Amino acid sequence: MHVRAQLPVVGAVAAGGALGAAARYAATVVWPTPSGAFPWTIFGVNVLGCAVIGVLMVLVTETAAVPHPLVRPFLGTGVLGGFTTFSTFALDVQRLMEAGETLRLLAYLAATPVAALAAVWAGTATARLALAGKGRTA
Repeated sequence: MHVRAQLPVVGAVAAGGALGAAARYAATVVWPTPSGAFPWTIFGVNVLGCAVIGVLMVLVTETAAVPHPLVRPFLGTGVLGGFTTFSTFALDVQRLMEAGETLRLLAYLAATPVAALAAVWAGTATARLALAGKGRTA
């Protein structure tokens, strides 16, 4: 595929990523995590983002309506990819380790992937139920 044909996708991902990252940053400004505390804000951002990813994937793959080809790159890879964050999760892990907060560190390491996967499942299940109730699944 020619590079020029991918420019709209790259633009959609970049624009969405900027919005998602700005929203994540805003969350950390509104709800900052004190040093050594459990990083609830990033935990919440990642769990919320995963739930929305579950809903989005059902809407773009399991409905009769065919979405615009840039919806998934913009919202999924861009907005939600910029909103959720593995790098800040890793930084929070490092900070907890440096602060000697072993119990919080282990809780964060265990709870994040479990809650994130549960959120994807819940978002997917909720979207499917909502669509089935409206008779709109493919």
